[in-house]
Amino acid sequence: MMSQMPRQAALPTCPSCAEPLDAGDRYCGACGFDLSVVPHRPDDHPTLTMNGTAAPTAPAAPAALAGWATAPTAAPTAAPTPVPAPGVEASATPAPPAAGVRFDRPAEPEEYPLQAPDPRVAAEAGAVKVCVACRAGRVDDDGYCENCGHAQPRERDHMELESGPVAAVSDRGLRHHRNEDSFGLGRATLPDGSPALVAIVCDGVSSATRPDDASMAAARAASESLLAALPQGTHPQAAMHEAIVAASTAVNALAGEPATAREHTPHQNSPACTLVGTVVTAGLLVVGWVGDSRAYWVPADRATPPARLTEDDSWAAQMVAAGLMSEAEAYADERAHAITGWLGADAYELEPHTASFKPDRPGVVVVCTDGLWNYAEAAEEMAEVVPLDAAVRPLHCAQVLVGHALDGGGHDNVTVAVVPFPAPPQGAEHA
Repeated sequence: MMSQMPRQAALPTCPSCAEPLDAGDRYCGACGFDLSVVPHRPDDHPTLTMNGTAAPTAPAAPAALAGWATAPTAAPTAAPTPVPAPGVEASATPAPPAAGVRFDRPAEPEEYPLQAPDPRVAAEAGAVKVCVACRAGRVDDDGYCENCGHAQPRERDHMELESGPVAAVSDRGLRHHRNEDSFGLGRATLPDGSPALVAIVCDGVSSATRPDDASMAAARAASESLLAALPQGTHPQAAMHEAIVAASTAVNALAGEPATAREHTPHQNSPACTLVGTVVTAGLLVVGWVGDSRAYWVPADRATPPARLTEDDSWAAQMVAAGLMSEAEAYADERAHAITGWLGADAYELEPHTASFKPDRPGVVVVCTDGLWNYAEAAEEMAEVVPLDAAVRPLHCAQVLVGHALDGGGHDNVTVAVVPFPAPPQGAEHA
């Protein structure tokens, strides 16, 4: 049948109107296009078909593109040379290229150079945040560089603060996706003119919703409460109790979310955190806590014993207190770190713990989350890590302690504050 016959090869067509042309035509009979101005057709480099082969009439590939099993003499990028599959002997015949990939175009670099820095950014560096990666791009509101696209570290991933003779460091650690710890520092003047140092450390409960907000709210509320009460003559131990109550109130307030928000996470616990803090004066050392964050006493004279100043609100501590298990057995149990006291609307009952001490020698108070004491649990272990000059270099000491936790694995957020005892007079901390 006529429809099954092979179609005769089509004559060349006009590049203007696509009408068929006769051999030898100089002008198109349909539109009058001058065929003498048509440029010579360039050689074609066909795109490989889906089965990895080219059309039969295509010219042979250039020598430089003849195969991908042999590395070129001088490659612009360090592209790896393919390795034959196990059990297949390498052959001089190039293997067929991957299906659907073009090899008739220049190789593209693995990385592209960054856009030239905008000189205006450098001029405005004091007013805008500059990228930590390229040191040139402006960081947008979402935390990404407008120049190179690099995500910036979040502000709470690593925090350091030195307030006169007291300092703190907080780090996200090596395993957590965010830092759920927080801290507060401050100095106050007592009614008799003597100094008082304040440090609060809070650890967000990860199984609760918004633990980072809980720890921040608690640390802020407790430190503000202490710094307001101490100058008015409130006894440091009573002030610490009131500060813990204020922190609890602040965390409880976070549970007052809109009903619609709770509908999406009906099984989430209310925001919660632990708290530990200290007030250090010229002759008194006060600690307060709820949960399993701790305070340690490390004397300057290492010939005298250090001490842990707090008792955990935890399953392990309860087992030890009840005489049911030894401390080593209790803390080796997988339930050891289950806390029995915390700040939050879901807490059974708020029971602030406070204690006061009158050391007879100088030293430092180490206030920390379990992200640190997991790697230096006994007071003797903590004292071994604390530098000898901790009282005069508290920030350096805090950095060393956080580094110790990270070197040990950094499985949790790590926060530590270092407070010297006795509190030095105003202006004497760097003497």
